Amino acid sequence: MKFSKIGQVSAVSALALILACAFTACNPVTIDYLYVAGNKSSPGQIETFLVDRVSGALSVVNSTVSSGGVTPVSEAVSTDYSHLYVANQGDSTLVEFSVSSGGVLAPVTTTNLGAQGNTPVAISMNTAGTLLYVVNKYQPGCSTATTGDPVCSGGALAVFPVGKDGALGAAVANGGLSYWPVGINPTAVTALASGTGVFVASYDPAAGIGYMNPFSATSAGALTGLPLVQAGVKPVSAASDPTSRFVYVTDFAQNELIAFSVLSGSSLHPLINGPFKTGNQPSGLTVDPRGKFIYVCNELDNTVSAYSIDLPTGTPTAAVNTSGSSSNSTGTEPVAILVDTGFGRYVYTANLLDNSVTGFQLNPSSGTLAGTQNGPYPSVGQPAALASIPHGNHSVQVDQP
Repeated sequence: MKFSKIGQVSAVSALALILACAFTACNPVTIDYLYVAGNKSSPGQIETFLVDRVSGALSVVNSTVSSGGVTPVSEAVSTDYSHLYVANQGDSTLVEFSVSSGGVLAPVTTTNLGAQGNTPVAISMNTAGTLLYVVNKYQPGCSTATTGDPVCSGGALAVFPVGKDGALGAAVANGGLSYWPVGINPTAVTALASGTGVFVASYDPAAGIGYMNPFSATSAGALTGLPLVQAGVKPVSAASDPTSRFVYVTDFAQNELIAFSVLSGSSLHPLINGPFKTGNQPSGLTVDPRGKFIYVCNELDNTVSAYSIDLPTGTPTAAVNTSGSSSNSTGTEPVAILVDTGFGRYVYTANLLDNSVTGFQLNPSSGTLAGTQNGPYPSVGQPAALASIPHGNHSVQVDQP
């Protein structure tokens, strides 16, 4: 079923009302899990934290498990929250884990990326839970990439079907290839909630230009490449809003948040009033499940910048703050950020250099952040990726966009 833009905004507003109820008297008992992948050890490690439903405070639960490969950099979860997927950059593997009722991870299968490229940088699950998008830094058989090179000209975007049992199928074919070429130095991927578009961020250091690589998409995973759109100098993270009308990207080099409107056919057009100022070296980016707020972690400042979103236009406004500043302190060098999947009530960052996770309570009405109790929380070495899974009696479950 397709909704009009007005209908989509109304649906988001209705969802916000339901969530507001969930946060108060009708809040059921629930347990959430946060999975933190660290890449200091070889193989990488995944630590499981229990999220306190009242305060958002974290406590370690279950045993730390191997990521199944070297240098885990990205995580994704199935829409029924029964499987976790981890991309290991160092040995170009995708590892599928089952998630027990107690949050325990168990490895199921390992997919070796070869024909689809190598050195994965980001993965993302579509909202339907039927496709896993994987972006590799290099095309098959390549260990370098040069714009215009006849063989190794950039990165590769692969699409894996996901079965009802969580198993990954053979990569969707692109003619004689099992991937879609993308620009040099790809860094991030995001898919529209509608399932009609996928976008990959990349940058060319020689030219000093960043790009968004847009694709129109089918429910079967087939993609059609669209014209590149310039996106600053070095885009490193991307996210789309729940109504599939806007896409946001952080420019690490110019300390900016760039916003695009999604046009018919999934092409992109930059908002005329952007870009928008961030802290220094913005990296991770997330949009809350209501589509009302954006949170950006700034690596050099050790902060999170918070923005409200004007729903009709998609314009982010740096007006959300806790103490007269649009920034909120984290541990050292936050590289990843998410809003919890259960109720969209907490925000967490993975802090690479001090081996910790920082937590914030998110006010669903104003978007302001307040630090959780006893944080930051010590974690596995060099945490680089985060994923959350709700478990228990949730009245509403919302996917991270």
